[in-house]
Amino acid sequence: MIKAITFDLDDTFWDNGPVMAATEPGHYQWLDAQIGHAARFPLEEYQRRRMALAEQHPLYRGDFTWLRRKALTGMLLDFGLAENEARRWADDTIEHMLTLRHDVAIFEEVPAMLERLRSHGIRLGAITNGNVDLERLVIAEHFDVIIKAGEALAPKPDARCFLSAMARLGVQSPREAVHVGDSWAEDALPAQRLGMHVAWIDAKNTGLPDHAPRGIHRLSHIRELETMLAGLE
Repeated sequence: MIKAITFDLDDTFWDNGPVMAATEPGHYQWLDAQIGHAARFPLEEYQRRRMALAEQHPLYRGDFTWLRRKALTGMLLDFGLAENEARRWADDTIEHMLTLRHDVAIFEEVPAMLERLRSHGIRLGAITNGNVDLERLVIAEHFDVIIKAGEALAPKPDARCFLSAMARLGVQSPREAVHVGDSWAEDALPAQRLGMHVAWIDAKNTGLPDHAPRGIHRLSHIRELETMLAGLE
């Protein structure tokens, strides 16, 4: 019997492509409008610095807000701002970025689906590597557990975020839990290896890989989840 379901967020509950297409240039252009730094430090330099920081600080590779803030601060120091000014502008820019980051269009089927799952006694958790704060979104009320795996320095596919979610949801055995997500490497495989059922959302329609392990169910959209669950029962 399924007692708990854990969900990824980006590209599971909404299409994250348009969100990031607006967020990435949007917050950088906002900063440039304030201080005029982008002629010397274009967006590509900001992105390069973030990638370099992720390599230098592997424990923080999943904490995207930390990487952004640190990259911005260092770049603004190089631009010539005093340290307190660099930190202030970095903080303000990150807040603008997070505002854009949370402008998501949740798939219309999701709220009612979550409500039905809860009505059946299933406990719900979220596990995300991203920097979306689920509590800013209307669907937060349906979740018993929210794990920001990147900020916790244990981003997926690290087993600890899955194990923590199951423990906090009161799962006695991984076979009582389902994980739902779009990433083969960060959602499907690590959850399956722990013994969880997996609903892999194949949004790009690539199909199951050859020799895919048992226990991974391919969905094209989250709207198919309840049908899959009925098959498990």
